[in-house]
Amino acid sequence: MLRTLRRFVDPEVDRHLLASEGEFIIDEVVKHWWTLVLPICGLAASVGCFLAMIVTGAAWWLFLLLGLVIDVGSVVRMFRVHMDRFVITNMRVFRVHGVFNQHLATMPMTRILDISVEQPFLGRLLGFGHFIFESAAQDQGLRVIRYVGRPEQRDLIIQRVIQMAGLRTNLAHPR
Repeated sequence: MLRTLRRFVDPEVDRHLLASEGEFIIDEVVKHWWTLVLPICGLAASVGCFLAMIVTGAAWWLFLLLGLVIDVGSVVRMFRVHMDRFVITNMRVFRVHGVFNQHLATMPMTRILDISVEQPFLGRLLGFGHFIFESAAQDQGLRVIRYVGRPEQRDLIIQRVIQMAGLRTNLAHPR
């Protein structure tokens, strides 16, 4: 029973690994802390609603209801952020996300043709960016990964894995 309930509070990326084939995690990426700012502001606003209940008189229940709705919405957003993981392994990249319905999108390293890293101004200030994967496939399940912390370092990790797997040739040292 506890194991079943655990699946709803932990994305359990390990169960998606091909351990018998020697696959292991190189980097597990959680969303950047910036994605939690709006839900935390919502929680702070709900405190304001609860404090307003003291001075509103007969309409106190409206502020109670509004505060509870804001709290539930904020907690759900925070939980969705917690359940969203981007994983880099020695064989592929994949993303697991979803609270009640879990979604898995995967791309083998051999299919990655190009990775673009987009960093908006705020992302450059705070240290996050968005990955855009291009592959040989027309329709991709894994295309855009948003709010990746330290995107330059993570891009280099992926490039190293591709290089170490021998999927790209080194033009500087001819064979």
